[in-house]
Amino acid sequence: MIYVYLIVSVLASVLFVSISQPNKKFIQLLLSFSGAYLLSMTISHLLPEAFGILDHNHEHSNTIDSKMVGVFILIGIIIQLVLESFSKGAEHGHVHIHDSKKQFPWMLFISLCIHAFSEGIPLGYANNQSFLWAIVIHKVPVGIVLTSFFLKHEYDLKKVVFFMTTFALMSPLGSFLASKIYFFQDYQHQITALIIGIFLHISTVILFESSENHKFSYPKFIAILLGMAIALF
Repeated sequence: MIYVYLIVSVLASVLFVSISQPNKKFIQLLLSFSGAYLLSMTISHLLPEAFGILDHNHEHSNTIDSKMVGVFILIGIIIQLVLESFSKGAEHGHVHIHDSKKQFPWMLFISLCIHAFSEGIPLGYANNQSFLWAIVIHKVPVGIVLTSFFLKHEYDLKKVVFFMTTFALMSPLGSFLASKIYFFQDYQHQITALIIGIFLHISTVILFESSENHKFSYPKFIAILLGMAIALF
């Protein structure tokens, strides 16, 4: 069922855009909700769990202490910064590509696939519902923004279908390989900390970018509160 949730979250967003073509305001509200949900889930569930497990589980050969948890979280943030230099910010709902030529953005494709693959890895060695729903909620607005971007720029339909299908399969692939390859299981604590760093960066950027000219917006504020409340409970 984990694989189904991950795949459907992307394909449903593609179908939604194909049918309704959502406006910019709706996408911004959805991004605000997803960013708040991801941030709240990371802080209230993933961080305490990571520090708690990593400090007290000494049976594992690769257990790391609290200081190293923080180091790997920072490394995760740096990794995401590097990926965004190629993906042009697609992970947090803004594709900043200004190219008059209709060349397919292959670097965006590769970086997003790496991102999607990596965030699916923790699901392969731990039945963590917090991680699962954080990824699912995160993928919906990203899928909507990507599909809207491709349709707007009239990229080749076959390439778009290939891209979105591959993107939808990358997180399940990461989860599947992590459940079969011992390397991911042996270094699960370090990998989990890396993904937390990635989530922290993405969620905060989404919230910072969701406000235009730093103007207060009641609809966005309500969407943020709603995202945080659902993640907490």
